[in-house]
Amino acid sequence: MTDRAQALAFSGFEGCASSREFDWHLAADNEEHWGRFPEAHSYQWTVDAQDGCEGLEELNKEKMVRDMVEQGGWLLLGDSITEGHFFSLSCVLSPHVIATPTYTPNSYFDRAWPQNLYLNPESPLVNELFIPGDFDIAKTPLVTFRRIDLLLTQDELVHLHQSLYPVTHANFSLFSEEATWSMSPTEYLPLFFEGGYSTLVVSTAGHWTTTLFGGYGDKQPTAFTGAKRGIDGVLDFFGHAMRKWAGDVQSALDDAARKDRGARKRQVLVRAYLPGHDNCHNIKKPWNEIHPKGSTSYNWGSIWRYNEIFESIVTDEPKKYPDLHYLAIERPGRLRPDTVQASWKGGRTTSGIMSPMSWGAAGTHG
Repeated sequence: MTDRAQALAFSGFEGCASSREFDWHLAADNEEHWGRFPEAHSYQWTVDAQDGCEGLEELNKEKMVRDMVEQGGWLLLGDSITEGHFFSLSCVLSPHVIATPTYTPNSYFDRAWPQNLYLNPESPLVNELFIPGDFDIAKTPLVTFRRIDLLLTQDELVHLHQSLYPVTHANFSLFSEEATWSMSPTEYLPLFFEGGYSTLVVSTAGHWTTTLFGGYGDKQPTAFTGAKRGIDGVLDFFGHAMRKWAGDVQSALDDAARKDRGARKRQVLVRAYLPGHDNCHNIKKPWNEIHPKGSTSYNWGSIWRYNEIFESIVTDEPKKYPDLHYLAIERPGRLRPDTVQASWKGGRTTSGIMSPMSWGAAGTHG
């Protein structure tokens, strides 16, 4: 690659509606790593029977847009990984969508700002779609991303922890001063129910660390009698928190269905979280098998445990959470440490290469 603008073509995109850290998301912001193109991005994710993907369809952006308009949009909740998925969708669905806000004139932003994709009024699809009566092209988003790291607020998590473990060390504090962004389900579920969405996509794990949950840090006194230390303690609490979250969300879905008499079918998709890899820039091609060693920063080495916990909550009792579904689709991303953002010292898969596989693909070919 000789120019950062070529990254779009290498990624197979007509364009990207989002202007948020455009070159960074496409891994084109560091000229020293341009030699990874086109190999890092010129792969096609396939859904053939031999890939174990029976019942899945090849990605069709026109069909995705039609479904979002006619059946309801997507509300994406999560951290920077989910923000990358939002950026990917802005590329996958181009030129049929436009994005807000516009970051080009001013790159400074609050991570709590909502980011939206709207139907592009100049898209040739506009005249082919059935536009529901309550759909406003200028106001009804097809996709919205909200930065929500933990799915529950810190206050809610502190209260839950106190209810589980009322007797803790005298100086125990669950959280450190590390920054995090979150919102209560009591705030974002009404947005989901009232915003014309049909699908809520959530993902969390990356900020459930011993640095944010400082009370479980290795150098801290034991939180309470019998408490596990370090990441094991955080994982235990993560299980309690996500079980509460799943119950609250399913109850809210049931209430919403009763109020509108099932007029809109809603579902919640829990996406497996994707870890980074510390040696990413020295890996030049896709793997055939996952190599777990090398993902030791933050809580990356334990991400599979968080995924396993969340999956068991959602799937072990399907009748308890009939509208919650777990998407175990992290394997393709874990096979691609060669595609990380070029400016990271150790990083995660870029949204550009993530886009096809993020929404339900499996195998690859060159």
